[in-house]
Amino acid sequence: MTRKAVFFDIDGTLWDLNNQIPDSTVRAIHELQRKGHLAFINTGRTRAFVRRRNLLDIGFDGICCGCGTMLEIGGEALYYHRISDDLVIHTVETVRKYHFKPVLEGRYNLYLDDQDFADDFFGMKLKDELGDDLLSIKDNWGNWEISKLSCATPAPLADVDSCRKELGKYYQFMAHNSEVCELVPAGHTKASIIDKVCEKFGIDISDTVAIGDGVNDIDMLSHAGVGVAMGNGSEEAKAASDMVTSPIGQDGVFNALSRLGLILDK
Repeated sequence: MTRKAVFFDIDGTLWDLNNQIPDSTVRAIHELQRKGHLAFINTGRTRAFVRRRNLLDIGFDGICCGCGTMLEIGGEALYYHRISDDLVIHTVETVRKYHFKPVLEGRYNLYLDDQDFADDFFGMKLKDELGDDLLSIKDNWGNWEISKLSCATPAPLADVDSCRKELGKYYQFMAHNSEVCELVPAGHTKASIIDKVCEKFGIDISDTVAIGDGVNDIDMLSHAGVGVAMGNGSEEAKAASDMVTSPIGQDGVFNALSRLGLILDK
């Protein structure tokens, strides 16, 4: 069988809201690799936010981070796009003008201001996972190292359309819902990083599989040789995919790889 490269989103695909990974998912990835195929994380999270041992200990062949802004193989960054300091300053000032609450996301740290996320579930999640690697925006003004950002866009104050008009030449805006928006540097997507992996390993795009569930997965789901949406995924992700598997809690990843003939059935 021709070697395939399979790309897995994290949130809603590899693990659930409690960061729990189904045993069937781990077994499926290990069997996939035993059969000579390659398994890659492909996440919107930047590298600083990919650190839990239950995820990394699976033993992926590489990590694609930050919606295409970084590729790590064997612990080495083969590609990394850093947003210039001047553009970050302009971006932060602009999103705040339109009442966004930014989280700056980098290779080593994430940055937010406590007053923006007081008693917020996402803010507490970041503090729990990142500890001392979660820093203040204002206390590190102009000294950030980031490759993308996410923003809370609380209604009715946040004006996403006006912000997009001002910053759209620099970023792709991806609204996950009316309250959250990702800003990813233009030219970078989960699809663009798949191309870099294919070039590195000599794999044709037709021999790739992407599995995801959300808005920021659409590019890779439509670009890969086969796009698989999770049963718990958004309708937009499902529409962009070639097939829909069962939800994460019903062995979605295992069932997808089995249906594709990449692993043996149960």
